[in-house]
Amino acid sequence: MSTTLMVVLGAILLFIGYVFYGKYLAEKVLVIDPEAKTPAETMYDGVDYVPTQAPVLLGHHFASIAGAGPITGPIAAAVFGWVPVFLWVVLGSIFFGGVHDYSALIASARHEGKSIGEVVRVHIGERGQFFFLCFSYLTLVLVVAVFTILVVGTFVAVPAVATTSLLFMVLAAGFGLAIHRYKVPLGMATVVGVILLFLCVWLGVQFPIYASETFWTWFCLFYIFIASVLPVWILLQPRDYLNSFLLYASLFGALIGLIIGNPTLEFPAFVAWKTGAGYLFPMLFVTVACGAISGFHSLVSSGTTSKQLASEKDAKVIGYGGMLIEGVLALVALATVAYLSKDGYDTALVEMGGPTGVFSAGVGQFMSHFGIPVAFGTTFGALAVNAFCLTSLDTATRLGRYAWEEFFATRAPGLADKYIGTLVTVVLAGALAISGNWAAIWPIFGSANQLLAALALLTATVWLTSLNRETRPTMYPMFFMFAATLTALVFLIRDNLGAGNYVLGIPGVLLFILAIFLVVEANNVLKRMKDEKPSIGG
Repeated sequence: MSTTLMVVLGAILLFIGYVFYGKYLAEKVLVIDPEAKTPAETMYDGVDYVPTQAPVLLGHHFASIAGAGPITGPIAAAVFGWVPVFLWVVLGSIFFGGVHDYSALIASARHEGKSIGEVVRVHIGERGQFFFLCFSYLTLVLVVAVFTILVVGTFVAVPAVATTSLLFMVLAAGFGLAIHRYKVPLGMATVVGVILLFLCVWLGVQFPIYASETFWTWFCLFYIFIASVLPVWILLQPRDYLNSFLLYASLFGALIGLIIGNPTLEFPAFVAWKTGAGYLFPMLFVTVACGAISGFHSLVSSGTTSKQLASEKDAKVIGYGGMLIEGVLALVALATVAYLSKDGYDTALVEMGGPTGVFSAGVGQFMSHFGIPVAFGTTFGALAVNAFCLTSLDTATRLGRYAWEEFFATRAPGLADKYIGTLVTVVLAGALAISGNWAAIWPIFGSANQLLAALALLTATVWLTSLNRETRPTMYPMFFMFAATLTALVFLIRDNLGAGNYVLGIPGVLLFILAIFLVVEANNVLKRMKDEKPSIGG
């Protein structure tokens, strides 16, 4: 079997899932109404609530959710063999992650474009919202920490990416000013922006910046603080939009290279039930993380995307389709190790500085099959990963600030300040980033992220129950994700506390307790619903 066939087969299955299961979700579960007015229309303010064309909003949404997760996760999980990873990416994207993202987007759109935390408050109660906000905030801190480590690692391993990323920050700000301040037409600005984007890549290869890991860590923490308090149109939105072209190009280039080169699938189909990463269950499902399902996506869907949704009919391609495109990215990431032997995989992880380096090198090799120099292709792949890590850092820090403000808005208004919220988020994440490496933090990040997904599915299940709708598409994935993630958290808490690693052990304990409390609250609500007449509306 060839590596190309694996990726193509997976992509076909994802497309079939989009057409048929996506239609079922739209018509039978979420009951999409193309004529319904969305919050972007009814609450239009020209700042956050803005009706946006589906292709543009898909670019924003996809760039926000597609950080390093769908790349790092599948490559790290390949330690169990390529078949388990392949199956979980495909089935997880269709029946777990896609459902999660789609339902979170529609639930938010039906609640004035507000966060999942607000949906929790309406349908589960104030205490449920309290637990959810605490949980999501801790998860966002872990997101910022692990992506900071990955960005810094890429800057050090591939210095050309550092130069390109710095130039891209300037380009994104210029693009934002051109569109919003000087009213340059979107089409013209996009053409010029994409051309300059690739010029930034070329300049990065020509003029790499070499600096220490310490320097880049402090730089990234300073950058995300500034980016997260600036108006969203200056950096976050233009970065997301332009980034989508970068990742589409890297995906297209890698796929074309795979088809032309057609490398043999050398990696073992199955390695062992227990490896250095732990037992296949539950560790496979928290290690693959964003490649199949991600709780972070629910925060993005209900944080920014729902406020820009022009029509409910667009939610399928954006919410459900965006996750399935991420599944394709995860398959390409898996392909960058599938053509290696097991020994080659172990060596590559060490020599190339982790999964992101392995992915970049693989993309470079694939692109070389149609004439792109390996060095340029490798830099291009690394830039794609890094650009989305930076985007996720921007988004996660901003969402952390939102969660902080929402939590203290009625409890201690004096603390509900964007600068305080951002500073606390950056300091906590920075402490975690400095204290460990990605391999140490990734498992607990994956567990927290997947447990957040289980909580979002729980919220969707309660919401659908209140409407007397079909709940099995959200309820069954919810049960599985709770089983996998709570089990993984128990293992990780035991290992970290046993080794004296309280920096990771204590957050694990807090996450476990908060999740249990929220499950209890939701269960009480579901019990009451059985004795009450379902509400009407949506």
